[in-house]
Amino acid sequence: MIRGAQAEDAALALLQRRGLELVARNFRCRGGELDLVMLDDDVLVIVEVRARTHPGFAGAAESVDARKRARLVAATQMFLLAYPHHAQRAVRFDLVAYDGNRAEWIQAAFDG
Repeated sequence: MIRGAQAEDAALALLQRRGLELVARNFRCRGGELDLVMLDDDVLVIVEVRARTHPGFAGAAESVDARKRARLVAATQMFLLAYPHHAQRAVRFDLVAYDGNRAEWIQAAFDG
């Protein structure tokens, strides 16, 4: 089963195979953390990586609730302030969810 940093490594490899380019990893700020920041052509893609190993709990995708989404949006705003050359790009929020060893890449998982 994939967990933590392994899930991020696997998600990064998956997205790079699909043609996305890494901009930043584990960007931390007061508002939260961005697991992966990628470029998909000219779109800045904020990627949340989630892994769930216990089938009795909500799946990985369901674990990104409204509060977590708000923290991702706040951290994205801080990222854009820190790296203003990306500020004019469109932003997309994706999710790579691992339930056990199965990966699901959900593009535009939610709106910012």
